[in-house]
Amino acid sequence: MNYLSVGDMALNFQMRRHNAALDTKLATLTQEVTSGIKSDLGAAVSGDFGALSAIDRSLRLFDAFDLATTEASQYADAMQRSLERIGNLDDGISTALMSAATTSSKIMIDATVASTAEKFDALIATLNTNSVGRYIFSGDQGDTAPLSDTETIITSLSAEISGATNATDVLATLDTWFADPSGFSATSYQGGEARGKFYIAEGETAAINVTANDPRVKDAIKGYAIGTLLDRGLFDGDLAQRSALAKEAGERIHSGSLATVELAAEVGSFEGKVASAATRNDTERVSLEIARTKLIGADPYASATALEAVRSQIETLYLLTSRLANLSMTDYM
Repeated sequence: MNYLSVGDMALNFQMRRHNAALDTKLATLTQEVTSGIKSDLGAAVSGDFGALSAIDRSLRLFDAFDLATTEASQYADAMQRSLERIGNLDDGISTALMSAATTSSKIMIDATVASTAEKFDALIATLNTNSVGRYIFSGDQGDTAPLSDTETIITSLSAEISGATNATDVLATLDTWFADPSGFSATSYQGGEARGKFYIAEGETAAINVTANDPRVKDAIKGYAIGTLLDRGLFDGDLAQRSALAKEAGERIHSGSLATVELAAEVGSFEGKVASAATRNDTERVSLEIARTKLIGADPYASATALEAVRSQIETLYLLTSRLANLSMTDYM
């Protein structure tokens, strides 16, 4: 009978090659178990990557939509809170101004316009709110604060009305200045046009068209500005003119407060649209991820079973290698 023997070097080479093969298979199965994805994608899709590519493209698109809806939500939330603060500034000051004007009491007028001036500072600060690195009332120029500081605005207004001799002239001048593109919009508003649309879903956009240059916002600014001008001494000594202006300031502040409710409703509608789109996007993303897993997902049970089998083979190989390494002539004899 003939026997085939394997030399020591050949046997060593065979065992090394077998060990390398087992190590490769172990690494492959470990990756499949941890990732849940088959290591050989070509075999998983039978060589046709079209469906997988389409799914991956859609998932990347949903990543972009997720970023857009998150940014839009943060933007709207910051604007909503700012509008709420603006509305809360009129905690009776408009009524107090109109009441003081009706009584023609110098003490009451002086007290209410002083309070109005303090609130004007708060109004400008609120409209200059910065959220996540953007000034939310600056439109598409979010890197620039929308409004000049209080002193700059009042200085500009004081210059505009310097020739006015009565309350009617002051109001006409202010109305013109706030409405004229070369007035408030050019000298005190530093932002841009309404911000562009947010792309929140496939074929769907949403936009907030509110800036500090919105006529409804300017109504509030105008009312507080009139009160501040009175606090700075406008028509000081002429109670009749101061009473007339105090009344107009109160009415415009009240009108501005009502306008913030309207603006808040618009922002709320925007928030609802964004939230709805985000929910739909999440649902579609989950469906795509499930489809992707069905296409290239590895069976966790099969992968774990195969991994355990390879581990056992490696242990057996190490044991055999150890036994062969301990052979000697004495043991053989």
